[in-house]
Parts: sequence; C-alpha cells; structure tokens
Amino acid sequence: MIAPVFATFQPAGQQGGGTLVIFVVQIAAFIAIFWFLLIRPQRQQQKKHEQLLKQLKRGDEIVTAGGVVGEIVHIKDDRLTIRSGEAKLVVERERVARVIPKAEEKAAS
Repeated sequence: MIAPVFATFQPAGQQGGGTLVIFVVQIAAFIAIFWFLLIRPQRQQQKKHEQLLKQLKRGDEIVTAGGVVGEIVHIKDDRLTIRSGEAKLVVERERVARVIPKAEEKAAS
C-alpha cells in the first residue's frame, strides 16, 4: 500500500534508483554520527591517557584504577612502586587512572 504512494512521487522515467541513493546517504550519515560521537572522543581520551602514562615520574602522586592513592617511589619499565600510607605497592603503569596535581602546581595555576 505504501509502495504505490511513493511511485506517484517519482518522475515517469525513473525506476526507483533514488531510493538506493537515499539509503546510502542515510547509512553514511549514521556512520559519521557514530564516528564523531563515540569513536573519535574515545580515541582522543586514550591518547591523552597514554601521554599521561609516558610523563609519569618519581614523586608524582597518583590514583590507580582500583582507587589506591599513592606516591611513585620507583619506576621500572611497565611497573611502578608506590607508597600508600605505610605500605609499598607494585602496580602496572596502565592501571594509573590519574595524577593528582601537587600543591605548588595548584597555586601556580
């Protein structure tokens, strides 16, 4: 019932190729929206996190993905030794969620 309605809106010589073009444009728009709303921001966040991990140095205060807060005591390849309270822990570099700014850095900015 719907197909005859669409057929009345097409010029007499057209066989329905316009619907294929519209479908392809809709799929391309869906992919573009998906890219700009989901994939691109996630990649940007991942790049920022990788850069943060490369800039880690001894003395930085960090928060791990598990919520442990500590100060970096030693860095060796992909492992960090942190001091949290009275304990020393070894964590993987990838598990660092964020770096806590120091007091003098907070005052400067």
